[in-house]
Amino acid sequence: MMELLFLLALIAALILFSVFRYLKQMKILNTLTEEQFREGYRKAQLIDVREPKEFEGGHILGARNIPISQMRQRLNELRKDQPVYLYCQSGARSARAALLLNKKGYNDLNHLKGGFKKWNGKIKAKKVQY
Repeated sequence: MMELLFLLALIAALILFSVFRYLKQMKILNTLTEEQFREGYRKAQLIDVREPKEFEGGHILGARNIPISQMRQRLNELRKDQPVYLYCQSGARSARAALLLNKKGYNDLNHLKGGFKKWNGKIKAKKVQY
């Protein structure tokens, strides 16, 4: 019986944590449609938070690759006084990156709804050598 109560308390705590994190994310992060993203990303810091292999496979023209796995070490590459436009493959990693950036004092945080897989604009891909 005690194990069941402990398990239920653990599940409730996880749900509360997830809801809190989601609400925090909604407060600090602007989720933009592709059209809204296009309107502002040229005047912002455009950051692809995917891993280098994904970035080389294709990325939004003008984006810099700062993988979420390297974000903490590379914060000095981002300015706090300019908007930051983030994207990843589907939107999950860019949301996590926004939480990290917000903790470090970045405020104007935006990400692409649905991520790169929903992007229909210009892309750049590394040419494959045969």
